[in-house]
Amino acid sequence: MRYAVALIALWAMTSAAAHAQEARVSLQTPHYSFDRQTLLRGAKEFVDRCQTCHTLKYLRYSRVGEDLGLKESQVKKMLMVPANAEYHGAMLNTMPAKDAARWFGVSPPDLTLVARYRGTDWLYTYLKSFYRDPSRPSGWNNRVFPHVAMPDVLAMAGGQRDKEGKLVKAGSLSPKQYDRLVSDLTAWLQYTSDPSKVQRMALGPWVIAFLLVLSVLAYLLKKDYWRAVH
Repeated sequence: MRYAVALIALWAMTSAAAHAQEARVSLQTPHYSFDRQTLLRGAKEFVDRCQTCHTLKYLRYSRVGEDLGLKESQVKKMLMVPANAEYHGAMLNTMPAKDAARWFGVSPPDLTLVARYRGTDWLYTYLKSFYRDPSRPSGWNNRVFPHVAMPDVLAMAGGQRDKEGKLVKAGSLSPKQYDRLVSDLTAWLQYTSDPSKVQRMALGPWVIAFLLVLSVLAYLLKKDYWRAVH
């Protein structure tokens, strides 16, 4: 029992210290429209840049197709990179976990729910906070998540920065294009953590219209009722 309590206390202290270290960096808020085109771009960027290492094991390809209005053939062409991927299966990575653990020191985590756990501001800022650090095994570090094992997979697009966030080597994209890329990825990860939001947003205008019509009918009914009373 004492051993368990000690472990819990150590975990709490470690988590608090890590949180305090992360909190020193001011989080930025991404600005994007949570619409079909944004999510399609984000999905493509995730498949091209992230899915080699990271899984989305709680999200099926078929669900993405339904939510984003894609045919099965379009999903297979645009998003299904692994040779053994199945349309009704989960979005798994292509790198064996044992190889990832050997190369990075830890197996890359599943990212299906990361936006729900971390928040979109944290994700957006994290992706833009990598800097060169020769002391790290990967050659990279991160101001939001110090000593993270992940390298900067967006460096070729967004360029390289120093520890203060100053751009020291330009990437293939302009700052505006790079910002949209990171915003699209953030939007996609927000979607993976709550896919039903797409359906809720689609139903929203119909619900509002129904309530407006119902309000008009209720008002007319009330007016007719009280006219008969008086």
